[in-house]
Amino acid sequence: MASPVWHPYAHLLTQAAAPKVVGGEGPRFFLEGGETLLDATCSWWCMIHGYSHPRLVAAIKEQADTLCHVMLGGLTHEPADRLARELVRITPPGLEHVFFSDSGSVGMEVAMKMAVQYHNLRGKPAKHRMLSLMKAYHGDTSGCMAVCDPEEGMHSLFSGYLPRHHFAPAPRAPYDAGPDEVARDLAALRSVLERHHGEIAALLMEPLLQAAGGLNMTSPLYLSGARQLCDEFDVLLVFDEVATGFGRTGKLFAADHAGVTPDIMVLSKGLTGGYLGHAATLATDRVHDAFVGESPLHAFMHGPTFMGNPLACRVALESLAVFEEERYLDKIAKLNGVLREELLEDEALRRHPDVDDVRVLGATAVIEVKEASRLQGVAAFARRQGVWLRPFGRWLYTMPAYVTSEADMRQITGTMKGWFLK
Repeated sequence: MASPVWHPYAHLLTQAAAPKVVGGEGPRFFLEGGETLLDATCSWWCMIHGYSHPRLVAAIKEQADTLCHVMLGGLTHEPADRLARELVRITPPGLEHVFFSDSGSVGMEVAMKMAVQYHNLRGKPAKHRMLSLMKAYHGDTSGCMAVCDPEEGMHSLFSGYLPRHHFAPAPRAPYDAGPDEVARDLAALRSVLERHHGEIAALLMEPLLQAAGGLNMTSPLYLSGARQLCDEFDVLLVFDEVATGFGRTGKLFAADHAGVTPDIMVLSKGLTGGYLGHAATLATDRVHDAFVGESPLHAFMHGPTFMGNPLACRVALESLAVFEEERYLDKIAKLNGVLREELLEDEALRRHPDVDDVRVLGATAVIEVKEASRLQGVAAFARRQGVWLRPFGRWLYTMPAYVTSEADMRQITGTMKGWFLK
């Protein structure tokens, strides 16, 4: 009997039967029947410690013995209080207030509502639209779909249902670009702000790495320039660090590359090490203090049922402790070295007629091909090599768990190259 599970992003007529996972350890998961696969994507970029990490599993079990869940409306508990303090400690200076939710997409919805209400409370209700970037992806809920790339994104079917926002061109200057090259990107951003700032509440940005929109990698100078432009035009700056946070770009947060503090930052995925769904939307005093007032309109009207879930908060605390105590940024630097050596510096790969570009940033690498059809069959090929790869569109990528060994990393990169150089 076929499973009643409706799988995401699947063509129901042609989808193959999904392999059944029965367990995992480190960077590998185990399938029913005994097959073992090295996970090159760490389960949509969140299982940064790999599977069955003993400290994270123990933290969940210990917390379950005390308190599994309680509403955060009118109540609090120690794991939520501790996690909020830790997030304030590790994020860029000035982010002092933490609003919990249960997924990255919902965390972004919170950020957008927060930005609109902030301006409303300041007597500027016309500032109720968002400014997003082309190539952006911020999630699959309706508010987030409306600020994803409307042309090449996956949500064009719903265009008539979604509210309309503004978009600026995606930055094109790469990570190591100089000021002159970045200036062209910032001029395009300025042009949109000059025309529409009167109705723009916030600029939404995946800093440095536009993940699901095509793994576009950009310059820290763009973040600095965007910060200045937002200040000039009275627009809040929102960093969506759902995918980039917790080391993915080589620093703890992508914002750290530029020394920039956004007005609002959204975290999820690696927040709990991937072990439970949870998210946090952090805000500065500037944003938070606008909500201090006697009118009923000053209350922020949002409250996910599972916000601040004790199990999720407790495992997030343990995830952060492991990250810091075991010097994960050093592990990420070593992974980056292998990715650069094996992919970025491989001239045969870069010159391959099907390859359009090869990019590496932190513990992320992508081979972009000229035609999506060139990647048809690559997942099955990788599985035969003992590797789980899940390309999308024209992008064959890896975002491995940080516990991936050098030998395993070379197995992943060898499989990626092997598809082209076989």
